[in-house]
Amino acid sequence: MDSFRGVPPLKADMESAYPAALQTKQEFNSTASTPTIDGGFEKGKPDDHGHGHGHGHGGIDIYDPNRPKLGFKQRLHHFTWAWYTLPMATGGLSLLIFAQPHQFPGLKSIGMVIYVVNLFIFAIVSTLLIARFLIHSGDMSASLKHPREGFFVPTFFLATATLITSSDRYAIPKNDPGLVWAVQGAFFGYMIVTLILAIGQYSFVFAAHSFGLQTMMPTWILPIFPIMLTGTIASVIAETQPAAAAVPIIVAGLSCQGLGFAVAVLMYAHMVGRLMQAGLPNREHRPGLFMCVGPPAFTALALIGMAKGIPSVASTDKVGMPVDLTTIRTMALISAIFLWSVSFWWFGIATVAVVQAVPKYFHLGWWAMIFPNVGFILATISIANELNNDGVKWVATALSVILGLMYFFVLFFNIKAVITQDIMYPGRDEDVEDH
Repeated sequence: MDSFRGVPPLKADMESAYPAALQTKQEFNSTASTPTIDGGFEKGKPDDHGHGHGHGHGGIDIYDPNRPKLGFKQRLHHFTWAWYTLPMATGGLSLLIFAQPHQFPGLKSIGMVIYVVNLFIFAIVSTLLIARFLIHSGDMSASLKHPREGFFVPTFFLATATLITSSDRYAIPKNDPGLVWAVQGAFFGYMIVTLILAIGQYSFVFAAHSFGLQTMMPTWILPIFPIMLTGTIASVIAETQPAAAAVPIIVAGLSCQGLGFAVAVLMYAHMVGRLMQAGLPNREHRPGLFMCVGPPAFTALALIGMAKGIPSVASTDKVGMPVDLTTIRTMALISAIFLWSVSFWWFGIATVAVVQAVPKYFHLGWWAMIFPNVGFILATISIANELNNDGVKWVATALSVILGLMYFFVLFFNIKAVITQDIMYPGRDEDVEDH
C-alpha cells in the first residue's frame, strides 16, 4: 500500500518547466531519508510528527517549503475526485441553515446565497476535473482504478444528492406541476445510477484489489453512501409530492436506505477490527473518521422524514394495505434515537482521535469534518422537533453554529493549501497511497 501507482512520471515536466529544480537536486538529495524513485514519489520514513516525507525526482522532499513550484497544467494532473467533498459540505451547510429550529429574518436568504454559491462550486470542480482528463490522457481510467482515489468517485454523486435536496428546498416552487415531476425524475434517475455504482464499484474492488485489514479507512464506505442518500432525498421530497407519487418514492427510499446502512454496518466491523489491530490512522487522515458518523445519522434523518412524508390517504384502504401513521411515526422516532446514539459514538471517537494528534498538512479529507456532521445535526433537529424539546433544539442550534465556523476554518486552509501548493502537487493528493 506504500507504492505510488496510477500517476505518470513528472521528471520531464518538472525539469523543462523549472530548470532551477536541477540546481537544487544535490541539496534535496542531502536531506533524503530513503532511496528515491526516479520520476515518482515514495513515502519515506516517518518524521518526528508521525508523517512520512515523500522524495521524488532528484530526492526532492515534497514537504519541503522550498520544493520546486509547478505550473497549472502539472498541478491539474493532481486535481482528484475528492474535490467534490467541497460542494458536498457547502450543499450540506445550505440544507442545515434551512432546517434550523430557531429562524431569524434573513437566515433563509443566507442559505439561498450559499445554495447558489454551491452551484458555482460544483460547476467549477466539474470543469477542472474534465479539463484534467482531457489534458492528461489516461488519467480518467487511472483515477477510476486507483486503489485510493477510486474510492472518492462516489463523492460526485453525494454532491449531486445535496444539489437535488437543496434545489427542492430553495428553488422548486411547490405549486409548479412540471418542476414537481422533474424532481421525481431526478430522484429515480439518481437511484438507478447510484445502485449501479454500489454494485459495480464494489465488484471491481473485490476483483482488482487486495487490501489488508490494517489499511482499512472509512473511504471504503463511500461507494454505498450515494445509494443510501436516496432515502434522505425521499424524506425531503416526499412531503411535496402528490400522494400517488409519494408512496413509491418512500418505498424506494426506504429500500435504498436499508441497503446502504446495512452495508455500512458491515464496513463498521472492519473499521473497528482495524482500530483494534493496527490502531488509529496516520494523524494526517484522522479527520476521515468522521465519515463513520454519516450512515446512522442520515438513516435516522431519513426514517423520520419518510414517516412524516407518508400521505394521509395511505391510512385508508384506497392505496393497498392501510397503515397506522401514528404507529409508523412512533417507530421511526424510536429507531432514529437508537441510530443517533451510534452516530454520536463515532463522533466522539473521531473527535478524540483528531484532538490527540492534530493534522499538520491540509488534505481534502478535512471536509469529512463537515458533511457527515451535517447529517448528525439534522438528525438531532428532527428528533428535537418530534419530541418538541426546546433544550435539544438549542443544542442543535449551538452545534450548527460550531459547524458553520468549522466550515470556514476548513475552507480557509483549503484555499491556503492551493495557493502554497500543499495540494494539487505530486504525492500530496488522493492519487497516491500514503496510509
